[in-house]
Amino acid sequence: MVKDKTIVLGITGGIAAYKAAELTREFVKRGAKVKIIMTLNATRFIAPLTLQTLSGNPVYSDMFSLAGDSEIPHISLAQSADIIVVAPATANIIGKIASGIADDLLSTTIIATKAPVLICPAMNSNMYENPILRSNIDKLAALGYLFVNAGYGELACKSQGSGRLPDPGDIAEEVEVLLTEKDLEGHRVLITAGPTRESFDPVRYISNHSSGKMGYALAIMARRRGADVTLISGPTSLSIPAGVKFTGVSSAEEMREAVMECLEDSTVIIKAAAVADYRPSVASDSKIKKKDGALDVHLERTPDIISEVSSRKGGRVLVGFAMETGNLVENAKSKMIARDMDLVVANELGRPGSGFQHDTNIVKIIDRSGGIEELPLMDKKDVADRILDRILEISGKKAKR
Repeated sequence: MVKDKTIVLGITGGIAAYKAAELTREFVKRGAKVKIIMTLNATRFIAPLTLQTLSGNPVYSDMFSLAGDSEIPHISLAQSADIIVVAPATANIIGKIASGIADDLLSTTIIATKAPVLICPAMNSNMYENPILRSNIDKLAALGYLFVNAGYGELACKSQGSGRLPDPGDIAEEVEVLLTEKDLEGHRVLITAGPTRESFDPVRYISNHSSGKMGYALAIMARRRGADVTLISGPTSLSIPAGVKFTGVSSAEEMREAVMECLEDSTVIIKAAAVADYRPSVASDSKIKKKDGALDVHLERTPDIISEVSSRKGGRVLVGFAMETGNLVENAKSKMIARDMDLVVANELGRPGSGFQHDTNIVKIIDRSGGIEELPLMDKKDVADRILDRILEISGKKAKR
């Protein structure tokens, strides 16, 4: 993860240089120390003072100015970096690196470093598709340099095409992935998230307040830690996490079908979705019109997905969630035992900062031996990390049997 890491951010002379301010904020927000190198052309697009203010560190651009007490800047920067990120990266800087040219502070620092280098191209689509540039990218990739593919959309020249700098949040997430220990490598993690919707006519449905944030946090953190992640999600407003296999579903039956299709290939199953327990037994093909008096809707049970999964569990690790409004531990334990889970994550609805819609959560992680790990209020990504720690522990014990 980027917390407490040193990121050297190289900014080159393209219109997308303005996004470097947001990228700097993103890294700082995640706890990284950011050191910035700007090429001379980059300073024509964004002022060094802006980036110095956001990073809290001096901005470097002069090849021949000392970085501190007699420190040679390209050496000290190269040695201090946990990773070098070039964003935006022009065709010019990519060509320099590929050709071994070191004629300014940024290119010289890249040549001098042993840290990973992540290059984020941004340019006109014709330049991005130029065979010379593509050859340079292929050459650098073969040498171990890392790339985030340019995005597609409206460019500065008012045309549509590939060449946009990726979203700063996506770049920061890729850096998180690169700097996180891959202790889940080899695991294939199946995660369900979000609510389901059970329609009783084409307009109306039964659902719940789940935002999907906990399940998506688990997908993000499992991917960072090296797992091959499949995310099956009900309807949410969240962006699909980068680098995961994604299936969107609506109803409980659709979620069941998607889970069973992926089950055989999974080593870990995390059922974080808030699946509707009931659905209308009959759904109308047309809108049910309003009329005087009550409307009676008969409900029937939806498939119990986690029970079906547990019947085919084998040596897999199975984790479930329990959202309760009372008797939290007792109800969660009963659910865990009845469905042969290895862990159940319990949280009580109504506690401030916990449950639906929040970015934070307060949970108890309960295992089959009766152990209870109580976590305080924390970000859902941190909760996800703690859950994954326990999964790793359980999978290690299973492997030794």
